Amino acid sequence: MAKGKVTQIIGTVVDIEFPQEELPEIYNAIEIEQDGQKMILEAEQHIGNNCVRCLALTPTDGLERGIEALDTGAPVQVPVGQPTLGRIFNVFG
Repeated sequence: MAKGKVTQIIGTVVDIEFPQEELPEIYNAIEIEQDGQKMILEAEQHIGNNCVRCLALTPTDGLERGIEALDTGAPVQVPVGQPTLGRIFNVFG
């Protein structure tokens, strides 16, 4: 798992800088833990200078520059199973 640092926050758009050789793939899930809460972001674009532009799937209130971010190495995943079959969920709140 590659580690990066948040460099810019504009609403739900977050830029994260990673080491050059560990830049996450597009659509990878990126996790940020802050105050005991886990925030999930999705890598959307490589914007140069070792930075990735991400879309936060939760509110970014209280997020600060310099916070550590972890690339999961996998796309965003949602657990499914027998209890969720045939149901519709509003995952964006």
